[in-house]
Amino acid sequence: QVHLVESGGGLVQAGGSLRLSCAASGRTLSGYAMGWFRQAPGKDREFVGVIRRDGAGTSYAASVRGRFTISRDNAKNTVYLEMNSLRPEDTAVYYCAASPYSGYVPPIASYDSWGQGTPVTVST
Repeated sequence: QVHLVESGGGLVQAGGSLRLSCAASGRTLSGYAMGWFRQAPGKDREFVGVIRRDGAGTSYAASVRGRFTISRDNAKNTVYLEMNSLRPEDTAVYYCAASPYSGYVPPIASYDSWGQGTPVTVST
């Protein structure tokens, strides 16, 4: 497993932007696909997006596609979630997670390391 710590959350107005970071320690992230998830109050945790181990491909939930971008810097052992055109419905705690899965979109059960989450609040 790898230790993950998210940062960058906060309060932002609708239409604004935030960049979340997920820093890893203990193991290099280059061997992991990295996913972002979120959980809004009273709702189940949902998939936001994932970047493949080699960084060559990404996949996003329909609700964020075109607004959110995942990138990774393996040299810094860090993954990023750039969020633009934020909406109130994006309000949630955001989590990063690591999966050793080599395929395109890892099954959620394959994620074996999770961060503690960082809260994002989008105001109207």
